[in-house]
Amino acid sequence: MSTASRMAWIVLLLLGCGATSSLADDWPAPQVREVFSAARNHFVRVTPGESWGDAFGFAGAPKGPYARADFYQRRDDGSYARRASITLVQPVAPVEFFVTDGGFLVTLDNWHNLGYGQVYALYSPIGMLIRTYELADLFSKEEIERFEHSTSSTMWHKGPSYLQADQQSLYVTVDEKGGGISFDTKTGAYRYCEWQGPAFACRSSNTDRTWRPFNPNE
Repeated sequence: MSTASRMAWIVLLLLGCGATSSLADDWPAPQVREVFSAARNHFVRVTPGESWGDAFGFAGAPKGPYARADFYQRRDDGSYARRASITLVQPVAPVEFFVTDGGFLVTLDNWHNLGYGQVYALYSPIGMLIRTYELADLFSKEEIERFEHSTSSTMWHKGPSYLQADQQSLYVTVDEKGGGISFDTKTGAYRYCEWQGPAFACRSSNTDRTWRPFNPNE
């Protein structure tokens, strides 16, 4: 499916919804993108997929290949060698992705579909899938309902997402009040922290929802 045909199909879908809020939720077409690690010893190139029919809100659209990622590592002579080429969990493309100095890849969300499907995925430097999360793996039903929703997305994070300086965790800002999630960049384990009254508390599971006082050393 060509980019022009795909965008025409999206426009028709939005017009068929008949609401101005739908038009406000329009996205540009995804592009091929590369992201380098901070030390520039690794980079990953993501090529968008064409399986819009597997995205939320696009029932009836064509299905096809999912997004792909090519992993590259710098050689001693300064050139880059491809280490792996894999299919990602996103039908179209990750909204954001990050590469650590160790070569691990983290992807967030699917294009035009924040909050749906695999919102987080972690891959090894040779492209092996280590961990994924859907929104229901991270938050309760009540918490998800409190997020802002649009025609095609659930805005579960607002503000910057970034790798910490030590490369050991990816921080995702959840709300304007200081809530956020830290994901371990090698295992995918997470800790979610938020303000609960005067206290800043954290939990590391959505099944055992035991909240503990924030400890900066954890």
